[in-house]
Amino acid sequence: MTDLKKAEAARPAEPKARSVRVVVLALMITMLLAMLDNLIVGTAMPTIVGDLGGMEHLSWVVTAYTLATAASTPIWGKLGDLYGRKGIFLTSIVIFLIGSVLSGMAQDMGQLIGFRAVQGLGAGGLMVGVMAILGDLVPPRERGKYQGMMAGVMAIAMIGGPLVGGVITDHLGWRWSFYINLPLGAVALAMVTAVLHLPRKERSTARIDYLGAALLTVGITAIVLVTTWGGTEYAWGSAVIMELIALGVASLVGFLFVETKAAEPIMPLHIFRSRNFSLMSVIGFMAGFVMFGAVLFLPLYQQTVQGANATNSGLLLLPMLLSMMVVSLVAGRITTSTGKYKVFPIVGSVLMVTGLFLLSTMDTGTTRFTSGVYMAVLGAGMGFLMQITMLVAQNSVELKDMGVASSATTLFRTLGSSFGVAIMGALFTGRVQDEMAARGGGGATERSAQLDDASLAKLPEAMRDAYEYAVASGTHLAFLVGGSVAVVALLAALFVKEVPLRGTAKPETAPVDSDGSTPAGAPGAAKESQAV
Repeated sequence: MTDLKKAEAARPAEPKARSVRVVVLALMITMLLAMLDNLIVGTAMPTIVGDLGGMEHLSWVVTAYTLATAASTPIWGKLGDLYGRKGIFLTSIVIFLIGSVLSGMAQDMGQLIGFRAVQGLGAGGLMVGVMAILGDLVPPRERGKYQGMMAGVMAIAMIGGPLVGGVITDHLGWRWSFYINLPLGAVALAMVTAVLHLPRKERSTARIDYLGAALLTVGITAIVLVTTWGGTEYAWGSAVIMELIALGVASLVGFLFVETKAAEPIMPLHIFRSRNFSLMSVIGFMAGFVMFGAVLFLPLYQQTVQGANATNSGLLLLPMLLSMMVVSLVAGRITTSTGKYKVFPIVGSVLMVTGLFLLSTMDTGTTRFTSGVYMAVLGAGMGFLMQITMLVAQNSVELKDMGVASSATTLFRTLGSSFGVAIMGALFTGRVQDEMAARGGGGATERSAQLDDASLAKLPEAMRDAYEYAVASGTHLAFLVGGSVAVVALLAALFVKEVPLRGTAKPETAPVDSDGSTPAGAPGAAKESQAV
């Protein structure tokens, strides 16, 4: 037997396609669990406030969940790398379900906020676990088609979440918006336990980087609070915001210093030496910035200016979400069949920038069909980007760092969404209030730039027309700035290097990344997959 044949015989058997599909189904259910929650709960919030009171603390119901998710994301990824992914993943599901039960049992707003933080803590491990396990099981060349399916789950959640939330709240009560997680979670737990079989990982003797984890948590918390409170709870130049910015900067600088000294850093800085990984982090940040800004402002524009029904707000985004889902599936299939991917970040960034600038041209006379076409262009751009960023990022690190690579990419996307909502929201609100004040209708938006249907209907016709114009103007500014910022993603995409995906290179031709290292999954660098 030749050396090459011996090497091939020594490699672990590839997971059977059917087994992988069963595992992916379990992962998709778990991903759906994480994505549906906020969308369902958002629909139920008016009823929750009416029952529990505490209107002044309403924003914390969302903020507590977001903070816990963002802060715990890198920690879950590292724990999976150290102690094995299956056990850590199952733990995150259990914590999420415990938080869901407790949230459904909350008797006041304070309890609900605390229990939502527990839920968010578990949610931080769900998305990272899904992507890291998929990265372990499937070589990147095959992974494209599965990650396209994940994009489909995302689109389904965004369309169905508000509708399901409305039905549950109206017919079962708001507490079931949390309890609905239990049957889905039970199915996910049972399937993952039964069908996911990864090689047993020896318990790591490395000491957990507690100081690094604490500094990163404080830094992320400060950033999220600045983007959440700035311009709403507190003025951007207020002492509170300035103190949070200082705390965030100091914590992150301290974190970078600690990571250079830690034996087992919570986020190894060497992963950023890979040009492709760093570029994907930038593109992921920008994609999060744009997507969540669009999800926030497009329904508002269509409801206020185009007179769409707010009850079906999830359907308003259908052109964007369907386009994103279809393109993501097609891009995944092409990546699987060709092993090529560099063109997708470039085309996706061009479409994203184009879609945003088209959306910025909308005014009070724009038809629903026209806005739908513009949304479809943006959705196509997002479809090319959302999963490719994770795929290339995972392909750029060694297998032992799969968890931290997945968590870092997820974290950058999460932070991007926080910045996008904050910056685009501040610009939108300021423009609406300025336009209303200029037309003598400033009192209509005294406390908020967003009026509900009932409040809008009560306005005199002249003031209602002024408000519609102001919302269209605010939307124009928000998307114009979003498009300008998205150009950064395009510039980053141009510098991506086409490093062969795992499963595409022959054993004797291991690819070398731009820094001279062998990327994850290149023959001789790491095992291509783990047995199911």
